[in-house]
Amino acid sequence: MVSFSLEGKVALVTGAAYGIGFAIAQAFAQAGARIAFNCRDEQHLRKALADYEALGIAAKGYIADVTDEAQVRTLVDNVTRDLGTIDILVNNAGIIKRIPMLEMSVEDFRKVVDIDLNAAFIMAKAVLPGMIAKGHGKIINICSMMSELGRETVSAYAAAKGGLKMLTRNICSEFGDRNIQCNGIGPGYIATPQTAPLRERQPDGSRHPFDQFIVSKTPAARWGTPEDLMGPAVFLASDASNFVNGHILYVDGGILAYIGKQP
Repeated sequence: MVSFSLEGKVALVTGAAYGIGFAIAQAFAQAGARIAFNCRDEQHLRKALADYEALGIAAKGYIADVTDEAQVRTLVDNVTRDLGTIDILVNNAGIIKRIPMLEMSVEDFRKVVDIDLNAAFIMAKAVLPGMIAKGHGKIINICSMMSELGRETVSAYAAAKGGLKMLTRNICSEFGDRNIQCNGIGPGYIATPQTAPLRERQPDGSRHPFDQFIVSKTPAARWGTPEDLMGPAVFLASDASNFVNGHILYVDGGILAYIGKQP
């Protein structure tokens, strides 16, 4: 029988204080996993812990910068001490800076790449020895449609997410024979606090032009929700996906399959 259960598994979801990461952690908890997550500061940590508690989830939260290798090693050591060896890692922490390329500073470009790509390498490197010793493991990288497409103002984000797609495939290639599966989820446009400015109503009550654009390009005719990612994440974290490796599962309402309506 195919098993989607995560009973007894330890899952570490980075940046899971809200939005996509929070929804994925919630789904894992519902499937039986023990949840750990990190935040960047005490205020965000307290708020997230209260939100998990309100849902009846006994999550463990830690303050850690995922771009700092020493802090990541400490994070993994603490999770292992408190909950056990990490079975599932979700590299969800990320940022985006919507700045035209010629106006973007090198510092901003590097910051996006550091958080969205380099941190996933650092996190995976930290959890892989435990997974190898245990004989199994699941790594899920939160990629993007920008792993496949370009668009104005997101040069750093697209570069990082394209790199994350290839890091996913390389982890699969290097550790697949250790019974470790590394896959990615590529969300479409998801209604989260990060994308809220793109969905704001205009002063005249009309929809934001970008909101109209996205809905018109999506066969599902809507933005996605964090809940739309819960099922795919549980699939990739469970034994149901044991022969799925190096794959990017795009949860985008069909955007990547669609050329758009004729004008």
